[in-house]
Amino acid sequence: MSWYASLRAEADPIWRSIQEHPFVRGLGDGTLPLDRFRFFLAQDYPYLKEFARVLGLAVSRGGRIDEMGLFAELLHGTLSFEMALHRETCAELGITVEELESTRLAPTAYAYTRHLLVIGALGTQAETAVALLPCTAGYAEIGASLDRLPASGVPHYERWVRTYASEEYQQIAQRLIEMADRLEGRLSAEERAACRDHFLISSRYEYLFWEMAYRLEDWT
Repeated sequence: MSWYASLRAEADPIWRSIQEHPFVRGLGDGTLPLDRFRFFLAQDYPYLKEFARVLGLAVSRGGRIDEMGLFAELLHGTLSFEMALHRETCAELGITVEELESTRLAPTAYAYTRHLLVIGALGTQAETAVALLPCTAGYAEIGASLDRLPASGVPHYERWVRTYASEEYQQIAQRLIEMADRLEGRLSAEERAACRDHFLISSRYEYLFWEMAYRLEDWT
C-alpha cells in the first residue's frame, strides 16, 4: 500500500462523512439551497487566496525542480482558473468581485487557512503536500463521485462538478499524490508522523468547511 493510500484509509471515516454531507449530496442531486452555495463560493474565494500563498511558500522552499514545478502549476491553476471560475459563477449569482475581495473568513475557514499557512511557513515540502491533499485530492474524489450521478439540472452545480471531475483536475491531484509518495521515502519516522497528523487535521477541516457553509457560519 502506498503512503497516500494508507493515509487515505485511516481518514476514510472522515472522507465518507464528507461524501454523505447534505451540502455535498445537494450539489449532486440539485437539492442544495442556493444561499448555501453562494455562501460557500464567497468563503472559498478568500480560502483559495490563502491556499495560493501556501503553494507559493512551497515553491520558495526549494527542493527538486519537478517538485517546485508542480507546486507552481498548482499555484497558477488556483489563481488563473479556480478563482476565475469563482468570479464568473459569483457574478452570475449577483456577487461582485469587490464583495469577494472584502469577504471576511468565517471562523472555520479562518482556522483552516491558519493551519495550512503555519505548515507552509514552517514545515517541509512533504508536510505541505500532505496537508494540502485532503483539499486537492478530496475535491477530485467528490467531483468524480458526483459526476457519476444523473445531472442535477442546476447549471451552477453541474459546472462545479464538471470542473473537479475534469481530466485536468484529476491529473493534477494524482500528480500531487504521487509526489507525496515519493517524498515519503526521504522522511524520518518523526517526520512521517507529523505528516500523518497534518493529513488528518486537514481532512477534519474539509468536513467542517462543508458544515460551515451549510450552516452559514459567522462570528456571532
